[in-house]
Amino acid sequence: MNNVIITQLDPVKVPLVKRFYKEHYPTGKANKSELIYSLLLDNELCGVVRFRTIEDNRLLTGMAISKQHRGKQLGSLLMDYCVKHTLTASDYCFAYAHLTNFYSRHKFMQVDPKDLPNGLRVLYERYSNSGKDLIPMHYQQNC
Repeated sequence: MNNVIITQLDPVKVPLVKRFYKEHYPTGKANKSELIYSLLLDNELCGVVRFRTIEDNRLLTGMAISKQHRGKQLGSLLMDYCVKHTLTASDYCFAYAHLTNFYSRHKFMQVDPKDLPNGLRVLYERYSNSGKDLIPMHYQQNC
């Protein structure tokens, strides 16, 4: 796909991402303080991923691909970009069970919730207690 562009989102464009989430991932809440990457296909916003800083770590969150473009490997392109340009040993994600294989292919390994750094563990427990079925994962640079 030669017509794919992945870039770090300028904070002034956060309203575009908020609209994208409203349509494709209603629980996603973009914030100007986050590191956000956008994926454009033919100049159309088709994918987004955010990194939220929590104490000394980051949480990969809110990754979404537009409904009409799912199944085209755009999520993998976005993750490959993050592996190459952004991800470090300080990065984590809380994956839905059906997405653990996807994140595993991009060097995330499942971890026991008790092994999460404190700020992430507290957040994970809050999500879990609210009924969200999430699996904590940690990025492994050397995989």
